Amino acid sequence: MIRFLKISGTVIFVLLIAVIILIIFDFGYIFRGMQATYFQGEKTAFIDDYPHFENRLIEAGTEVDTWPKHSNYNTAAPTDDLTELNEELETAAFLIIQNDSIWFEEYYQEYGPNSKTNSFSMAKSIVSAMLGKAIKDGHITSLEQPVSNFFPQFKEELKVGDLASMASGLNWNENYYNPFGMTARAYFDENIRELVLRLQVTETPGESFKYLSGNTILLGMVIEKATGENLSEYLSKSFWKPLGMQEDALWQLDSEESGMEKAYCCIASNARDFARFGKLYKNKGKWNGKQILDSEFVVRSTEPRFEESPQYGYGFWLSDYKEKDIFYMRGIRGQYVIVIPDDDLIIVRLGENLIKKDENEEHAPDFYKYIDETYKMLNDAANN
Repeated sequence: MIRFLKISGTVIFVLLIAVIILIIFDFGYIFRGMQATYFQGEKTAFIDDYPHFENRLIEAGTEVDTWPKHSNYNTAAPTDDLTELNEELETAAFLIIQNDSIWFEEYYQEYGPNSKTNSFSMAKSIVSAMLGKAIKDGHITSLEQPVSNFFPQFKEELKVGDLASMASGLNWNENYYNPFGMTARAYFDENIRELVLRLQVTETPGESFKYLSGNTILLGMVIEKATGENLSEYLSKSFWKPLGMQEDALWQLDSEESGMEKAYCCIASNARDFARFGKLYKNKGKWNGKQILDSEFVVRSTEPRFEESPQYGYGFWLSDYKEKDIFYMRGIRGQYVIVIPDDDLIIVRLGENLIKKDENEEHAPDFYKYIDETYKMLNDAANN
């Protein structure tokens, strides 16, 4: 018994020292991260984690623009490979939208059409759209406006367009699995503005692609300052209401006191509403006859900025798979809004996991699989 007490005392002492060290070296956010993940039975951020953070409402309007159902709605069965893939990767929602009508939709586990799940980095595409709207509204002059107009500590060479196209030259360390890294801190810290304003431009901006979540956080801060509104309010006014979203959404904050949206991620919404951004961009920024975004901005966003980096535009991932011009939104757990304008096609997938890509690959293997199985379903339906 005495030995047990000595061991227990030693463990408590070691833990106490560890806590003190973490606090002294400004890693206190790790405790918040443990509470939001390990204490919930998870190893990392997960699609239902929004209740464990402060959130701000993204208000939908009173007029819902309901997605029409295709004349062949859900008459086609998913392929065996698609069924197996969705089970293996713990899919929450899978939709196929053709000619602006829902052709197929299926929900899994306990999720349904109104279920909110985490967008993760699909939010980067939405923040890029918000940049386009801020330019159209006259709050920001152009993609070439210096970030220093809003935050003078940054070099004048850094432009707002560099943030959206991942070409900032900022010294952000993009590592999702290092608990002491910047990305983990941004997810669990209580003041991400302070974190981002410590950054410096260490490489020449506007010259090459380098994917950094810090770019989108700083872009969100620019939009916030330029519009005089928090990001959730501006998103509601600019897109959630005009696009007739069916449900309010939630955007995770760093903390109630700081009140900054995690601009690089973390919008909790449903598959049908996320899909509307695919339709908006497919239709060159026009929604029901009204030009929400400038068409030139949309075209520029969905084309490569750099010839040597054809996989990215301004906030959207790009692919020429099957010799088609494809652009898409994506999140780290396999969240996708895939748009194939050639075939008037939108594919939405939300869920827990993806098939991890190799370092030399630009797109995850499941991205290709969802496209392949969608075309198999469409071709089978056309031949029956």
